[in-house]
Amino acid sequence: MRLRLVPQDTNWDFMQYRHWTFGASLVAMVGAIAIWLIVGLNFGIDFLGGTTIRTDSTQAVDVGAYRDAIAPLELGDVVISEVFDPTFAPDQHVAQIRIQAQEGAESVTPETIAAVEAALQGVDPSITFPSVESVGPKVSGELITTALIAVAASLGAILIYIWLRFEWQFSVGAIAALIHDVVLTIGVFSLLQIRFDLATIAAILTIIGYSINDTVVIFDRLRENLIKYKKTPLIDVMNRSVNETLSRTLMTSGTTLLALVALLVLGGDVIRGFVFAIFWGVIVGTYSSVYVAKNVVLMLGVDRDPKQPDAGTQFGAVDA
Repeated sequence: MRLRLVPQDTNWDFMQYRHWTFGASLVAMVGAIAIWLIVGLNFGIDFLGGTTIRTDSTQAVDVGAYRDAIAPLELGDVVISEVFDPTFAPDQHVAQIRIQAQEGAESVTPETIAAVEAALQGVDPSITFPSVESVGPKVSGELITTALIAVAASLGAILIYIWLRFEWQFSVGAIAALIHDVVLTIGVFSLLQIRFDLATIAAILTIIGYSINDTVVIFDRLRENLIKYKKTPLIDVMNRSVNETLSRTLMTSGTTLLALVALLVLGGDVIRGFVFAIFWGVIVGTYSSVYVAKNVVLMLGVDRDPKQPDAGTQFGAVDA
């Protein structure tokens, strides 16, 4: 006896509220873009250029005292934040100090870093500096360009693959769903001001791969059903296809989310932004596979010629 997350004969009408869900997706995308433009992203050191110093001490972090100690060095924009993590020891207090790249310099000089460390040790003699990361403005600019190219190239490759694998309507629907996922992820990062760095770009690429995998599974079942049910309305065939793949979708998404929750709680602050991006992406990616990709295909329609006895779709002869 096999365990099933949903009954085998499930027949939920997923497309019943397609207008509301698609409209909500459009509103969410517009809102995400607006937040992005107004608030901006909390870029990490990878994209801004500068230096991040991580401190570790047995004494409680006093952000005000740290700031007062660094202020005489006149380093411009300095962001000091305490880092909390359930894996830290009771007497372990961690802070992160971000110093902007100095004008006319590729990165903060070793002398400046030494001066900052000396100033902080004057406040707390027990303080240590487990890591120091520096990125120059020129390098950070190149990283932004490379990241954009990576995301655009992945979307372009997926567009071509889906077009060849299925048909152009399916390709447009898949890309619309992926753009939806990427925009909402960036919007959430902007709203919550979570650090946006190269790890986040890697997470976005992972989200794209996860989302398109779920979309292709449903598309493949949809193609089979369009051949099998030639005269059934397209919307009914879509509902049938989603119901038939629902157990697989829930099992895959559910087990992935369980692992991600464990990483969010126990993984530490270093990978928290990366894990959160994937966690959020799994949720919106599962949603968009049904309520964005399928909505777009439904609006574009599929050529199904009833005069041809062997034609269920215009791609009916394509080998799976």
